[in-house]
Amino acid sequence: MRATLRLSVALATLLAVTPALAQDPRLGPAQTPAMVEDASWRVAAPENLLLIETTKGRILVELLPEAAPLHVDRLRLLARMGLYDGLPWHRVIDGFMSQTGDPLGTGDGQSPYPDLVAEFTFRRGPDLPFTAVAAPAGALVGYVHSLPVQTQPDAVMAGTSDGKVHVWGLYCPGVAGMARGEDPDTANSQFFIMRQPYPPLDKRYTIWGMTLEGLEVVRALKPGTDASGIVTEPDRMLSVRVVADLPEGQRPVVRVMRAASPEFGAMVAQTRSERGADFSVCDLTLPVQVLDPPPPPPPPPAG
Repeated sequence: MRATLRLSVALATLLAVTPALAQDPRLGPAQTPAMVEDASWRVAAPENLLLIETTKGRILVELLPEAAPLHVDRLRLLARMGLYDGLPWHRVIDGFMSQTGDPLGTGDGQSPYPDLVAEFTFRRGPDLPFTAVAAPAGALVGYVHSLPVQTQPDAVMAGTSDGKVHVWGLYCPGVAGMARGEDPDTANSQFFIMRQPYPPLDKRYTIWGMTLEGLEVVRALKPGTDASGIVTEPDRMLSVRVVADLPEGQRPVVRVMRAASPEFGAMVAQTRSERGADFSVCDLTLPVQVLDPPPPPPPPPAG
């Protein structure tokens, strides 16, 4: 049976407004795109993909070791030891975020490992791909891989000791961050995924990933009924796996449109025109293609 292809809503919009791309035979309605890298698309590394199966559906998150290497290592470790399997989305606030990762399921638990040092910002040099989409007040806003970020301009690199500049992720919808206590260095195992943008979190909570598929699942998770967001009879994570750990025949293959591509540039221009002075990088979504492996063949008939 043929593998299925899922296209993001953003890509569907792009096809509608960019006829040249719609005519690309790789994207025709009866075609399956070649899931390879080219000038406009990159393939997400399986080691940097987290597959979260929930009671509401699947979420695929791209891990971003450039932004938070300590936290990405922790997420991989906990996923590989099965700590996240079966845990509830214990705190969910509609219009804000969905939180999970507590072994106790109450918001008070953590893994057996030490707390992590905060990674609120990181350093960007000429070797780290960055694409700007706006330049507010002398800064730059754009993308490092799939992550929306703000950064100092490249010109500042010449005056720094390491030839790099500060950059930090922006809490747009789908961005994944680490929960913590009052002390900045208390993130451990609990994490959250944004349902909507919330700039007050920027540079205050470590960002470790970006949702490539399943934002609608994040938003469908059962919310709490009071201001605390604690959920009664919550939805759960059924399993959490690093895609690289799955057998090759069971791995989804994920392509992400490059932010520097002309096609995405056209989306930026259209969104900027529509939004005017209200334009934000959080209004944008990088198109994603997910190719699922074919289902296993049915068992032979008995007898």
